Amino acid sequence: MELIDQHTKRIMQGCKRRARDAGLRFEDETLEYIVSNRDLLELSPKVMIPTLYDYWVHDVEVLKGKGKYELYPGNPFETVINTRPAVSFYNDNNPDWLNVMIFYHVLGHIDFFQNNLFFRHTWDYDFNGQALADKRLIAALRSEKGRWVDYIIEFARGIDNLVGFHHELYRLDRTPLADFSSRVNYYFDVFLQQEKKVSTTRYVQEIKRYNDCLQQFGDQGEQTFFADIIRDYPEFDALYRRNRETRHVHMPDLMQYLLEHSEMLNREENKWMQTVLQVVRNTSLFFQPQIRTKIMNEGWASYWHETLFLQDNRINGHEVDFARVNASVTAMPRVGLNPYALGMRLFYAIEQMADQGRLSIEFQRILDADQRRRFDRATGRGRSYIFSIRENFCDFLFIKNFVDQDFVTANNLFVAGRRLNRDRMVWEFYVKSRKADDYRQMVLDSLYHPPVIEVDEEQGQDGELYLVHRFEEKPLVQEFIANTMLGIEFLWGAPVHLETSEVVSIGAPEGKDLPAGTAATDAQENVGSVTWQRVRYTMRDRKLSKKTL
Repeated sequence: MELIDQHTKRIMQGCKRRARDAGLRFEDETLEYIVSNRDLLELSPKVMIPTLYDYWVHDVEVLKGKGKYELYPGNPFETVINTRPAVSFYNDNNPDWLNVMIFYHVLGHIDFFQNNLFFRHTWDYDFNGQALADKRLIAALRSEKGRWVDYIIEFARGIDNLVGFHHELYRLDRTPLADFSSRVNYYFDVFLQQEKKVSTTRYVQEIKRYNDCLQQFGDQGEQTFFADIIRDYPEFDALYRRNRETRHVHMPDLMQYLLEHSEMLNREENKWMQTVLQVVRNTSLFFQPQIRTKIMNEGWASYWHETLFLQDNRINGHEVDFARVNASVTAMPRVGLNPYALGMRLFYAIEQMADQGRLSIEFQRILDADQRRRFDRATGRGRSYIFSIRENFCDFLFIKNFVDQDFVTANNLFVAGRRLNRDRMVWEFYVKSRKADDYRQMVLDSLYHPPVIEVDEEQGQDGELYLVHRFEEKPLVQEFIANTMLGIEFLWGAPVHLETSEVVSIGAPEGKDLPAGTAATDAQENVGSVTWQRVRYTMRDRKLSKKTL
């Protein structure tokens, strides 16, 4: 692995100037490395950030990668990591014209990393430097504790998808409320909306009355305002006090809870384990936004490599080569999802809709297909609008808001179904639905959505840990429960309980019977109602048991 040469660096600098002229914003300092095709396949966050701590299972993953390359040799083009400065890796045999295209793609990624608000907790420190400190720390612990360090890392990584990512964003982006008392917040946020369920008109009137009191009576304005409230609602003070006493206090995520409350981890001889858990937790928090913005991130980078390279005179003579490479990256598959293709087409569609004024109530109220097709207000706001989307959205919001019937129809998208041809004993794929609601749901179901596991301190007795899975119609993967709870029991130092929901039975649609012996996976096209039941898993002395509740 080595830095790119000066000739290639000058190409990158030229790409940066053109990207900035188009509106992209990113720090000027970047590092570009040259690696072989085989090495590029094996790059993981651990390798892309050479300072990231070593983990023994990674050696197995490298061997798996080499085996795959021997069977299916490929030629990936680049990979980029969100550090300060940003680090990217390139094939050692790329021609100059291909590097131009790839540099634009990478700059799109860097712009996304450094401007999307879901990455804001990564902006304020040098993760590469922090990872170096962590690596040295773990290396020192490994020399003293041996493989126990790797076991602790493995136990921690079993639950590192449960970190409180959104709470971290909330903490960083919380608007100061010093100018408003808790009484005012309760009145407008809880009392009027949840207790009294007043109309929007009444709610706005109360806001105006509050502002009038402040303007007329100054420092005594709030007191005057609530004097009228008590007259109209004598029960207000009692409800307010009860809310203060019972209001929800943020419960730390599972890893944070173990760090703060595990007696085993807080023993003097086990303090080093806390350090390892904190390193794993911080690393997980750093990488959380990347998996939550995969479609947007790749779509944004693909949008810009296509847009900027087509305007670049260095494409001359390489139009066919570019078309071939670009199609291999951004082609929309008939079955399955390509985040590059879907994200890029959505950004193009959003830009066009904003340019034509279609992101408006006026357009949404039009039902006639011909009128919708001819609608164009020529606002010229398309480019600025997609920049605001890049800044504020994640994949869930992106798909939920912009995959509509017009987009699905224009791109000839559909949901593919699968059925078993019993005569030929082969699986057949067919067009199951072309409705936007179905396609949107299919994409949403494919997004990263870790389970919500909360600690229930009231049910945890005699020092035992009681975990509750907040069920969202998605069961836990049963094959992972035993090993994960084994690790939690070790870190907690006492038995662990996990309450969750599992399938009892799958019913056939009305008027239709499932064939005898049909497995749930085979019946996915014929599923009717699903019956769930709550169960409790208990890990005690490294033995797992289950009880139906």
